[in-house]
Amino acid sequence: MARNDDNPADPFKKALAEATKVMADDSDLTVNYSVDPAGVSGDIMRLPQVSRRMSHDEVLLARGTADALALHRRYHDASTHARYVPPGEMARELYEAMETARCEAMGARDMPGTAGNIDAKIGAEAAKRGYGQITQANEAPLPVAAGYMIRQLATGRQLPPDAAHVLDLWRGFIDDQAGGTLEGLEANLADQSAFAKFARQVITDLGYGDQLGDDPDQLDDDQQDEAEPEGSDEEEPDSTGDEGEDEDQVEASPEQSQEQTQDETQAQVSMDELADQEMGEETEMPEGEAPMEPPAPPVSEADPDYRVYDSSHDEEIPAEELAEAAELERLRAYLDQQLDPLKGAVSRLANKLQRRLQAQQNRSWEFDREEGILDAGRLARVVANPTTPLSFKVEKDMEFRDTVVTLLLDNSGSMRGRPISIAAICADVLARTLERCNVKVEILGFTTRAWKGGMAREAWLNAGREQQPGRLNDLRHIIYKRADSPWRRVRDNLGLMMKEGLLKENIDGEALEWAHRRMAGRPEARKILMVISDGAPVDDSTLSVNPANYLEKHLRDVIAMVERKKQVELLAIGIGHDVTRYYDRAVTITDVEQLAGAITEQLAALFDSDPRARARVMGIKRAS
Repeated sequence: MARNDDNPADPFKKALAEATKVMADDSDLTVNYSVDPAGVSGDIMRLPQVSRRMSHDEVLLARGTADALALHRRYHDASTHARYVPPGEMARELYEAMETARCEAMGARDMPGTAGNIDAKIGAEAAKRGYGQITQANEAPLPVAAGYMIRQLATGRQLPPDAAHVLDLWRGFIDDQAGGTLEGLEANLADQSAFAKFARQVITDLGYGDQLGDDPDQLDDDQQDEAEPEGSDEEEPDSTGDEGEDEDQVEASPEQSQEQTQDETQAQVSMDELADQEMGEETEMPEGEAPMEPPAPPVSEADPDYRVYDSSHDEEIPAEELAEAAELERLRAYLDQQLDPLKGAVSRLANKLQRRLQAQQNRSWEFDREEGILDAGRLARVVANPTTPLSFKVEKDMEFRDTVVTLLLDNSGSMRGRPISIAAICADVLARTLERCNVKVEILGFTTRAWKGGMAREAWLNAGREQQPGRLNDLRHIIYKRADSPWRRVRDNLGLMMKEGLLKENIDGEALEWAHRRMAGRPEARKILMVISDGAPVDDSTLSVNPANYLEKHLRDVIAMVERKKQVELLAIGIGHDVTRYYDRAVTITDVEQLAGAITEQLAALFDSDPRARARVMGIKRAS
């Protein structure tokens, strides 16, 4: 007899999990069903939850998501992808959308049954994102349209209506700009390397070639040429073995005989330049070539005038490389002693953030409707005035957006003692809490490698003390926890902040720009960047030879850039100092005891997407 608590969906889940492993060609794959966003982390694949009702839409979405993720795992090579991936944001999104479409199209060819399942997934996602209601092309995502175009051309299948609408808005533009290149899709589909080059050409055709970065194949050719200088010398006698032919060439081209007498570095000059050399201008040629060199890219995207004297000694380093494992464990134990009284705050903060970040909820209410469920909260109006009509409410679906949070911690000397302990505890509590809310968390720190200038300042002194040289210290950007690393594996890393001698100077602007770049490359729909700092950026070596507001101006410029791009929601926590003069959305913490109260209430509302909630928090903060 079947037990009453048996889930009728379990046999389907088990069968789908086994089929997914086979399709992915990965017997070690673990398939879970979760309300979290679908995806793959290492050997764990998350699929949409299937309820006991096993509705038609639930089953199709689960099957389509499983097929799409399995095909990507089967046909996608991460190293090849990383080799050709562009650094620019729009170019990267186009590249990844087309690669995803390639994997799904390859699966549709080899396993035709997957095509219909993935159609259902695409249709559900397009409807959820409201693609059917978009009226202007500039409101529709071009990368999504490009991926749809690749899939349709490769499979010959019609897209679901909402997805087809997005493609139709962009189809004319894509055909006009990249139609010729797209004709070569068939020849490049099965080879990921060839397709990557094909995709980069499409990106160039669409007008984003400036975001592609260096051509990896050209870089390899250049490195090979540099690595084999002797081989070219050995082949040189063979290339000039026919003396009679050389004599004919000398007679036919006096300029070439002159070219052979010049230095090898000038061997590729044009015939026109050689003619100019015969007229006595050969000494001016190197100066004439100089303006052709491209200008160096600006150090900062936010402020092209911001300078760095020498960045060769800057470092971006994982926390575990700055201390031995035993030392990290000891420092972590010290931090735990201060964290012990705050264990109750973790549960309270988790419950509030869980609602704000929509980690488990995906529904809301529309009020003042003419029909629906009676709104009991508004019955008082009817009692007070019987002529007032009844008010109803209707439950509606909310758009779910998976979230990643980056905590950027000031590791400067001014934070030594109580402030850095508060920062470390904030990071620890928030990381554990957000992970419980199924939100990925990255923890970064920033300081400098030396006090009052390091190797950069030494180089500046030796070079003659250039006026206003820009930043004159060596950065140290620390990665305490990567977004995809579970908290339990890196918990000891936060103890590094207790290490004597780690905390030095702080250059906030470059650190914020660094954290923003890391977040921009993440796939999550919602990105939140929280800065935990104690005030203004300070570096004595830089400020002593530049304008007094040099670093502060750059910080303001970076904040303005982040706010202007609107890719990331920027928040700040001031430790003992009011940071609202830099950040519009900020709270101030002065002591650890405030974590259980102020952090729980104010920080939860800061994450809320409701502007009225944020306004209430700002009022509370400013009043305090």
